[in-house]
Amino acid sequence: MSAHIEETNDPLFGSNDAFTLDNAVWTSLAGPHARFAQVKGSAARYPSDVAPFVAVAPEPGPAVWDDLAALVGPGEPVGVPTVDLIPPDDWTVLGQMEGVQMVATTLRAELDPEAVLLQSEDVPEMLAVVDRTKPGPFRLRTIELGNYYGFRRSGTLIAMAGERLHPPGFSEISAVCTDVAYRGQGLASRLVRTVAAGIHDRGETPFLHAVATNVDAIRLYASMGFTLRRLIMFRLIQVPGDVRPG
Repeated sequence: MSAHIEETNDPLFGSNDAFTLDNAVWTSLAGPHARFAQVKGSAARYPSDVAPFVAVAPEPGPAVWDDLAALVGPGEPVGVPTVDLIPPDDWTVLGQMEGVQMVATTLRAELDPEAVLLQSEDVPEMLAVVDRTKPGPFRLRTIELGNYYGFRRSGTLIAMAGERLHPPGFSEISAVCTDVAYRGQGLASRLVRTVAAGIHDRGETPFLHAVATNVDAIRLYASMGFTLRRLIMFRLIQVPGDVRPG
């Protein structure tokens, strides 16, 4: 069952931040994550081994879907976390989920002394934890997007969280996951606070996304000091098979 969700009218989330967070993939790729940006006309994407997300520019014009098709290539599925980007009829929507976007307002951020900063050599273990816990997309090079921290037990990685999208002035906390046997011990909260500490040190604001049906996670984040900003739709779309990249 979905959580009861009301969007905030808090002036913190007014017009100055609206586009930055509404189109967080685009503003990340046009800003702090420009080094990852693959661009074609009005469309942009992350490399597929970094993150499966695409976005379009503000006021993109009528050729935007041709740009996106050329950038992605025929038949490839990509994710579009957005408020209002709806694909044409000849594109396939493979799945969609309503989600929430939450921004830290009263979060207490602090580095946990037990948390380990994960490195590239930890990626195989990180991928294994993601495979077991299904927190959302995490790819071979996702670790390059920001700092990731984890907890180990008897040398085994059993929980992690890190940074993903990076719009100017903000950083998304993502891949928050804990192995089933270790849940209920507050590990996720400790990792979120740890990741947030690094974000705060840069003078930025943490934010995150969650699926609207994940009521427990939304309640946890709210109790920690995250405020609901708005609803958002996560769509997995596929380029028509007869489109050829240009």
